[in-house]
Parts: sequence; C-alpha cells; structure tokens
Amino acid sequence: MENKKKIISKILYRSSHRGTKEMDILLGSFVEKYIDTFSEQDLCDLSELLNYEDLILYNWYFNNINHELIPVNKITRMLKIF
Repeated sequence: MENKKKIISKILYRSSHRGTKEMDILLGSFVEKYIDTFSEQDLCDLSELLNYEDLILYNWYFNNINHELIPVNKITRMLKIF
C-alpha cells in the first residue's frame, strides 16, 4: 500500500507540473478527479502516459492527431472524453 501512495503522490505532482499551462490544467484536473478510483494497473498506465512530452499529448488530445506512442487503454480512453 505504501508503494501505491508513493506512485499516487508522484502522479499528482507530475500531472500538474508539466511545463505548459494547458497540460497542467488538463492532466492535473483529470488526475485529481479520478486518481482515487484507479487500480494499480491504471496508475502504472497513467504514470507511463505522463512520461510523454506535452507536445505529443497536446496534439493527441486537442488536435486529434493519432500518435503511435500513445497506447489505447482505460486511462487514455477516459482522458480523451474528459
């Protein structure tokens, strides 16, 4: 359980300290809303997603540009409709 708390803490920080205001707001809000409902696998998927550069995530989310790096999973599906 302690490991899960560390992962959550890291995700909360990384989601709201991205480097671009748009992604800080989008990812920070998404994570704050759903973080307590995620399984350990979901947290791993979210943590991996947060490793991508803002430009890649921004274009995938706002411009609907498919990017081969962005996996299709529960987290990305939830984020896309957020």
